[in-house]
Amino acid sequence: MARMNLAEVAPEVYKAWMAAEVAIRRGPLDATVRELVKIRVSQLNGCLFCIDMHTTEARKEGETEQRIYHLNAWRESALFTAAERAALEYAEQATELGPHGVSDEAWEGVEKHFDEGQRGGLVAVTAQINMWNRLGVPLRMEPLPH
Repeated sequence: MARMNLAEVAPEVYKAWMAAEVAIRRGPLDATVRELVKIRVSQLNGCLFCIDMHTTEARKEGETEQRIYHLNAWRESALFTAAERAALEYAEQATELGPHGVSDEAWEGVEKHFDEGQRGGLVAVTAQINMWNRLGVPLRMEPLPH
């Protein structure tokens, strides 16, 4: 059971985060890329709640089981487009934030495949899912029954 229900104990903050989520969803970033990033970042952060939520959401958006299964090893899989690979590389580097942050090469890949608005959406969704993971993991949030 979760340690707390943040929506109940901090409703104003939670509402603001949900408003940001709605804005990201309405933005120009492709829904498939958005959900792939959310799943991959959640895998890196070990957030079961978000992995469950976003694999379900990805399936609703038309994502295949095989691509979801391959996501953890996307570099080895031929199932992802160049744009998806650029987004996943950026998301991984932005999540792990090594001593040099996101490499110029990763950013150049993003610039090659995404226009300015889409890049903004990619940066936003990556930051947002990292924030949700940093709530879900320490609060021990569990997936809802399907």
